[in-house]
Amino acid sequence: SDLEDLHLYATPREQRFRRFASLEFEGQLYMTPYDFIQAVTSDEPKRKQEFYIDKIARADELNQILMETPPVWKGSSKLFRNLNEKGVISYTEYLFLLCILTKPHAGFRIAFNMFDTDGNEMVDKKEFLVLQEIFRKKNEKRERKGDEEKRAMLRLQLYGYHTSTNSVLKAEGEDLVPRSYWDTLRRSTSQALFSDLAERADDISSSLSDTTLLVHFFGKKGKAELNFEDFYRFMDNLQTEVLEIEFLSYSNGMNTISEEDFAHILLRYTNVENTSSYLENLRCTIPEEKGITFEEFRSFFQFLNNLEDFTIAMQMYNFASRSIGQDEFKRAVYVATGVKLSPHLVNTVFKIFDVDRDDQLSYKEFIGIMKDRLNRGFR
Repeated sequence: SDLEDLHLYATPREQRFRRFASLEFEGQLYMTPYDFIQAVTSDEPKRKQEFYIDKIARADELNQILMETPPVWKGSSKLFRNLNEKGVISYTEYLFLLCILTKPHAGFRIAFNMFDTDGNEMVDKKEFLVLQEIFRKKNEKRERKGDEEKRAMLRLQLYGYHTSTNSVLKAEGEDLVPRSYWDTLRRSTSQALFSDLAERADDISSSLSDTTLLVHFFGKKGKAELNFEDFYRFMDNLQTEVLEIEFLSYSNGMNTISEEDFAHILLRYTNVENTSSYLENLRCTIPEEKGITFEEFRSFFQFLNNLEDFTIAMQMYNFASRSIGQDEFKRAVYVATGVKLSPHLVNTVFKIFDVDRDDQLSYKEFIGIMKDRLNRGFR
């Protein structure tokens, strides 16, 4: 009952992490790689939580789990699937991985530079651990008011620490503007702030248990450094792995999924209440099933990660009183994002969202729904 009470003090992201996390060490909850994949591709965990929280009693047990972690140069788009239950992911790393899933490839360099505080084109463990502190301090501002003892228990579960600290991130009026964790990271990476947090990084490191990501990036001794090529490959592999899992869950071993299955995946985690009207629209307008390949599927989600730039291009068409047909849509996608969508994929998207069947897209409705889908329900 105490655990259920804590749910009332948790944000939606915290609730989801707690629901899927299956490991506990020294009072702190962790996800396995399998848990993380489940959390971003499934609505509910496959197992009931009260039966599967596995308590790790000793540090050597934790180290035994981490022995399975390959070095970053051996990473692949099957990393999380191969590790399965042999790994630990903290709550702040869960937030970081969620950020990666929504970022365009062009943003990978920006992400790397945010960690590379000394500008030597390499990121070390100490620089990366500043991420922990930034996300942790952002959480303190978001904490729901109430029983201090319960909130302290929640902090211990998520961050492994007992008491709140004074936030160095808080600025005048900042609480009035809700920001994503990515925005917080970007806004919080001035040299001055990093210097302040980096001073504490040694303390953080000494009190922090190693995790799968830390071992993957910086080796079992924590002395290795991460270069941009390996960082880029890790981010690209993670995006690909999650998309492969979603695609394979519908493809049944085939090279394509049906247009209707594509619509199902697209409308998951969105604010669309009545998906049946969209699916019926698709059935009526594309009676002959041709199928969506994985390359088409992947290209669409690469486009979604560039949705902000695409929105600007679409608004330019709108302000010029131009309707958005399939040719304009395809051209706007390419100009804004550099992604070429196949004619069949564009036609399928139009048939899903073109409810009045005039072969024109209501860009406001489309973008609103896609923003929800991009952030997997955590917009």
